[in-house]
Amino acid sequence: MEGTAVDTDVIVIGAGPTGLMLAGELRLGGARVVVIEKLAAPTGQSRGLGFTARAMEVFDERGLLPRFGQGETLVTSPVGHFGGAQFDFTALPDAHFGARGIPQGQTEAVLEGWAGELGADIRRGWEFLALADGFLDGETAEITVRDPEGAEHTLRAAYLVGCDGGASRVRKAAGFGFPGTDATRGMYLADVTGCRLRPRFLGERLNNGMVMAAPLAEGVDRIIVCPDGTPAHDRERTVTFEEVAGAWQSITGEDISHGGASWVSSFTDATRQADRYRRGRVFLVGDAAHIHLPAGGQGLSTGVQDASNLGWKLAAAVRGDAGDDLLDSYHDERHPAGARLLMNTRAQGAVFLGGPEADPLRELFRELVQYDEVKRHLAGVVSHLDVRYDLGDGPEDAAHPLTGRRMPPRALVGAAGETRPAELLRTGRGVLLDLADDAALREAAAGWADRVDVATVAAKPADGPDPLEGTGAVLIRPDGYVAWVGPVGEPVPAAVLERWFGPARRRC
Repeated sequence: MEGTAVDTDVIVIGAGPTGLMLAGELRLGGARVVVIEKLAAPTGQSRGLGFTARAMEVFDERGLLPRFGQGETLVTSPVGHFGGAQFDFTALPDAHFGARGIPQGQTEAVLEGWAGELGADIRRGWEFLALADGFLDGETAEITVRDPEGAEHTLRAAYLVGCDGGASRVRKAAGFGFPGTDATRGMYLADVTGCRLRPRFLGERLNNGMVMAAPLAEGVDRIIVCPDGTPAHDRERTVTFEEVAGAWQSITGEDISHGGASWVSSFTDATRQADRYRRGRVFLVGDAAHIHLPAGGQGLSTGVQDASNLGWKLAAAVRGDAGDDLLDSYHDERHPAGARLLMNTRAQGAVFLGGPEADPLRELFRELVQYDEVKRHLAGVVSHLDVRYDLGDGPEDAAHPLTGRRMPPRALVGAAGETRPAELLRTGRGVLLDLADDAALREAAAGWADRVDVATVAAKPADGPDPLEGTGAVLIRPDGYVAWVGPVGEPVPAAVLERWFGPARRRC
């Protein structure tokens, strides 16, 4: 912010996967970023064990997938479920579950390494304490933090982003509303050792509750225990292995008290969403903006997508290439996606966790998922492949089917070989696909050459139906979503480029 004294451009509170993803995105866009994390070191605990197809695509666009491993290390699967009713993700084109067996700690390590390499200033052992008044209309966001030695400091930035989880201090300090439903029950999560449990990958409903179990390594099993009639846990209360073992035995009849646990935790079915994702110079991302019943790694994946949506927009604002309209589009696009997430996790909770009174509902779901149309619908819901942003370009049915959707991940094959759209997005800039080798199209976009890369790819998808048939050009935002599709011979309108990438710059 020219003329304003700031310590950095953006301050991010929280170094979980969401905060670290955002930090990397901001650095790709040229913004300076400081990440404040209360924990001096990662806990090593991994509540999540993978991420959905959408998060996998985000990581692919930034070239991060190889860092998670190759071959058997990066396991994908076409099998998914909705509240325990199993279906096949291949009901949708280009769909799969995503990556399985990736501990959340590994995801954090990959993203921290990437953000650090890009120059993010990650300060562990620092604690956010307070937000100064004036963040709604002032020129800076000013916060008070405590360093690892206990000294307090004031930091100023153009923007502040809360990525500090469901109990977000940033959300509370900035006065965001957080409506929703309180927790009605408590549940347990643990990595147990020495028990040799029978796998229950999709969960098993028994008389007194629901349990899940999956092997993680030799002698280690991840279990989830959802006993009926258990009151919601106090977030500050310490959960013991004995408590978890007792709940497991009350549901399954199996005694695991002879074993142990590398760690135990608890969670609830509380469901809430921030009323806004932006207030002035403060934004909320990930669990700070929405909490819900864990179901299929959707929380981590949604947070990563939130960060992918916001990062390039904030960086553009820092550079002077964006105003309030682009920043407001973060809420406009991601709040409906978050609401849909809460809808599907609440529905899954009703199916999965309900008592005997929910047996007819479970049986109905098992019948419904046999129909292809239902499979496609549910697969889109839980993988987030059904997300389509309303770009405000008129009636949805009048727009090209790709507008507002993520660019399909399939390779484009032409005379020059294969081109993967994800590889064109590595730098975090926009991409204009010239599919007809149109010099006039390229000339129309020349004023945005510092923010939009033009790729001449006279090609069609390698397999399956061609969503680009009759198309001359596709404008892809830095987050992989299609902003505009034009027929052969139609140049991209200057108004579209200005909307997403700011005014053209004079060429020398």
